[in-house]
Amino acid sequence: MHWLTDPLAQGIVRRALAEVALLGAACGPLGVWVLLHRQAFAAESLSHGLLPGLVLAALAGAPLVLGAAGGVAAAALAIALAGRDPRLGSDVGVAVAVGALFGAGTLLALQPAAPPRLEELLFGDPLGVTDADLVVGAALAAAALAALAALHRRLALAAFDRPASAALGARPARAELGLLAVLAGVTVAGAPALGNLLLVALVLAPGAAALLLARRLWTALVLAGGLAAGAAAAGLGGSYDLGVGAGAAGALCAVALLVLAVVASLGRQDHKAPAANLTGRSRVL
Repeated sequence: MHWLTDPLAQGIVRRALAEVALLGAACGPLGVWVLLHRQAFAAESLSHGLLPGLVLAALAGAPLVLGAAGGVAAAALAIALAGRDPRLGSDVGVAVAVGALFGAGTLLALQPAAPPRLEELLFGDPLGVTDADLVVGAALAAAALAALAALHRRLALAAFDRPASAALGARPARAELGLLAVLAGVTVAGAPALGNLLLVALVLAPGAAALLLARRLWTALVLAGGLAAGAAAAGLGGSYDLGVGAGAAGALCAVALLVLAVVASLGRQDHKAPAANLTGRSRVL
């Protein structure tokens, strides 16, 4: 068992494990809601579009969390403006805006004055987490889970019975706006440790796996959190033993869990997601 216990003897690994486990616990349930509300493209767009903010923070020596927050704000503004042009359409506008932001971030990263190892902004560096980063990450993850709990009823009604949700006191537009705000917060929290390219895998893959395996919404939410935290922790352990990137290993573990969930669901007669199974409002809530 030395391969499992030896890494935990080091404080840097323990901090990294706590960070990725906390982020995974928030990413999993968020991914379930993102998929049920068909916001997967928004999740990928926000995570990729914040690169300029991360690079500018690294160049200025500022905390990466601040750069990620500024990058998310800029990405959200650019996506909103690009999507308003009816000649392009929302999807084309979002793709153009995100491509422009990602290109700008890449150009900034290639400047001679750029500090070394900026590739960690793309693929993450959980082993570089400090105690302050851990506190900030834990606070943001807890805030995200609290927000999802507060929005649960409105998100569920909007996802499963959108036409009737307004009559029941839940405004779908506001619920989805709140979901996007939580998505932005989790993206800010996870980008420094998991990388802006790989964070989306930890959001979407465990959520998709949980929706394939679970028959009730609460079960899917809890299962997704466990799967995401487990995938992130397994990726960190694999990176230590194999000498590979922790962010990339975590993303691969998350995708592997999704593949296993697909295989397991094929053996069941009814392998539909809760979005198709939970048609009764009482079961959803």
